[in-house]
Amino acid sequence: MTDSPADVLLVHGGAPLEGELRVRGAKNLVPKAMVAALLGGEPSRLRNVPDIRDVRVVRGLLQLHGVTVRTGDEDGELVLDPSHVESANVADIDAHAGSSRIPILFCGPLLHRLGHAFIPGLGGCDIGGRPVDFHFDVLRKFGATIEKRADGQYLEAPQRLRGTKIRLPYPSVGSTEQVLLTAVLADGVTELSNAAVEPEIEDLICVLQKMGAIISLDTDRTIRITGVDKLGGYTHRALPDRLEAASWASAALATEGSVFVRGAEQRSMITFLNTYRKVGGAFEIGDEGIRFWHPGGPLNAIALETDVHPGFQTDWQQPLVVALTQASGLSIVHETVYESRLGFTSALNQMGAHIQLYRECLGGMPCRFGQRNFLHSAVVSGPTKLQGTDLIIPDLRGGFSYLIAALAAQGTSRVHGIDLINRGYENFQQKLADLGAKFEHP
Repeated sequence: MTDSPADVLLVHGGAPLEGELRVRGAKNLVPKAMVAALLGGEPSRLRNVPDIRDVRVVRGLLQLHGVTVRTGDEDGELVLDPSHVESANVADIDAHAGSSRIPILFCGPLLHRLGHAFIPGLGGCDIGGRPVDFHFDVLRKFGATIEKRADGQYLEAPQRLRGTKIRLPYPSVGSTEQVLLTAVLADGVTELSNAAVEPEIEDLICVLQKMGAIISLDTDRTIRITGVDKLGGYTHRALPDRLEAASWASAALATEGSVFVRGAEQRSMITFLNTYRKVGGAFEIGDEGIRFWHPGGPLNAIALETDVHPGFQTDWQQPLVVALTQASGLSIVHETVYESRLGFTSALNQMGAHIQLYRECLGGMPCRFGQRNFLHSAVVSGPTKLQGTDLIIPDLRGGFSYLIAALAAQGTSRVHGIDLINRGYENFQQKLADLGAKFEHP
């Protein structure tokens, strides 16, 4: 291993997590709301902003394009002033973007503001295919021209972008965001069918409506956007991060602990809460948040299938699988969103878990991955005692799941690549310390 000591945690497991923490704005909303500020002719105020890497990446990219970004009077508030949007240096964009995929969402706003945009090669978590070609296909439908260059993609809008009809082959969150951020200033009406309708998408629609956009969301996953000539700023408090809240809930369950997640909201977590209760976890919902705990006794094996909202979110799956290793019997997990998301289970097996992966669809839901040779179903046999080991973090949610496993295991685990967790979990090491976790840097 060549990683720095700061990127490694020695986690001493076997003790329950006990205490309280706070979740702030959703990782899957805040950076996108920051991009939306580019569309306005006036400053915007975004509140409940977490201090995570994705936010810092977008802040840097906005500043490169002439947007003034400063902290507001309230803790976790950003003020974004797009009055002087300008082109950015290609090398600077590439350096700031790093491995983030968010820069592709700059396309529509920059085409509207500048008439051109540059997007470098994109990274992100390696959990399955998330092709960017569809984003470019969508932008072409709006009237953009795209030139592939050695260092990325160069886009131009020779005329004002125009509304169009789009049907997504799958209700992709990123593609839905791309359409929303492009259509609001396009000429005419855009109709997007089979759209994603996650709570973070609805919150982005709220942001855009505050800016002056005209957007309707029908019950059949159809979004209609009537383009307007100009947009103003917004003042908005981001919805809390339901994915982070569920991660801590799973940590409480796996370690036989009790964690109060201040800021967690029931409405966006109903599906998770039902599943949590079926497994045997307990929770109490209050005005300030939700307390999650292991009530004692054996946990229950379940059958679980991930799906787009309002189904069980794929980002909830990995942390909960760690808890399922402690449930009595055989749990079946069918991943229908990302074909490679179950790859993280090999490390759990090294710790003593019994998890078998299958190419078949072990569930009744329609699935894009059937007969395509992807290991996207799992059978988890439990309960099994986990033992500490060396772990290399593969992706954001898988990485947090490894932390949970290390905390639940007997002995010490050496967890490599923890900086990746900073992409979506604000100040997670301090939160772990507040919950009584025992860890240190080597």
